[in-house]
Amino acid sequence: MNPVSGGRQSPGVRIEQLEYIAAVTRLGSLRRAAEELHLSQPALSETMRNLERELGVDLLERKRSGAKISDEGRELLPHIMSVLDAVDRLRGAAGDQHRISRMVRLGTVNTATVPLVIPTVREFRAAHPVTQVELVGAQQSEIHRGLLEGAFDLGLVNYLGGDDMPPGFATTELLRGRPVVCLRPDSPLAALDAVDVDSLLAEPLVVMRSGYVMHRFVHRLLGGRTPSFSYSTDGAEMGKLMVAEGLGATVLPDFSVVGDPLERRGAITVRPLAGDATEVLLVLQRRHSGSVPRAVRDLHELFVRNSRAYEASS
Repeated sequence: MNPVSGGRQSPGVRIEQLEYIAAVTRLGSLRRAAEELHLSQPALSETMRNLERELGVDLLERKRSGAKISDEGRELLPHIMSVLDAVDRLRGAAGDQHRISRMVRLGTVNTATVPLVIPTVREFRAAHPVTQVELVGAQQSEIHRGLLEGAFDLGLVNYLGGDDMPPGFATTELLRGRPVVCLRPDSPLAALDAVDVDSLLAEPLVVMRSGYVMHRFVHRLLGGRTPSFSYSTDGAEMGKLMVAEGLGATVLPDFSVVGDPLERRGAITVRPLAGDATEVLLVLQRRHSGSVPRAVRDLHELFVRNSRAYEASS
C-alpha cells in the first residue's frame, strides 16, 4: 500500500518522473529538458517537486539562473538509471519498439574520428535506419561523467600506456598506437626521419587543451620547455586542420592521422618522435549495467570489428 499523507494516498514514483530527472541531468538544465520533452517548464518543475516530495530529497538545485541536478540527486542517479534499465528490459521483452528506435549517444575525444568512427556510424545507419546517432566531442572527464549520468551510451577515450582504467566502466581496447608528429609535407620537419624534441621546439606547435591525454603527453615530452610559438585547441580534428593550413605541427596518436582524408590527400603527413616508445590506447567504454540496449550493443560490436580491420590495413 502507498503511504498516506494528509488523508490522501500518495501516487508513488512514476516511470516518467525518473525519465524526466534523467533528462534534466543529461541536458544540464530544467529549461533544456522541458524543450526536449515537449513540456512547459512549470509543468516539468511541478513534476520534479512531486518526485522530491515522494522521495524526501531535493533532487534539483534551484537558482535564479535555472535548475540543475543537486548533489543529493546525483547520488541517487545510479539507482534511477537501474530502474530505467529494468523498464527498458521489460519493454524489450514485450516487443516494444522503444529499444530499436531510440537514440544512441556517443561521446568522443575526437581521435580516430574519421578513420574509425565514420565507417562505423555508416554501417550502423544501414543496419538501424530508424536509430539516430548523436556524436558529441568532449574531454575525457566529461565523457566519464556523461556515461555515469546516462548522457552517453558509449564513450571513446584515450589513455597512455600504463594508465589505470577507472572503475565503474566496461572497457574495450580498440586501437593501440604511438604518438607522432603531424605536419605538412613541406614543413622543415618533414625532411627528418624522426623528429627530436629540439627540432619540435623550433617550430610553431598546435597543442591540445588541458584535459586531453595528448596535452598531458606533450607536457611530459617537452619537460617544461616551450616551443617557438604555440596554439591551443580542442580535439584532434581542429588540430589537423590547423596543421594543413600551415599554422604549425601537432602531436597526435598515429591512428588519428593515418587514413584521415587530409593525410590521404597529402595535406598532412606524420613523422615518428625520436627516442620515444610511449603507447596510446583508444578504448570504448560504457557504464556497467545489467542491461545494454540492442542498438548500443550493435554499435559496440561494429566498433570492435572495424578497429580490427583498421589495424590490419595500417
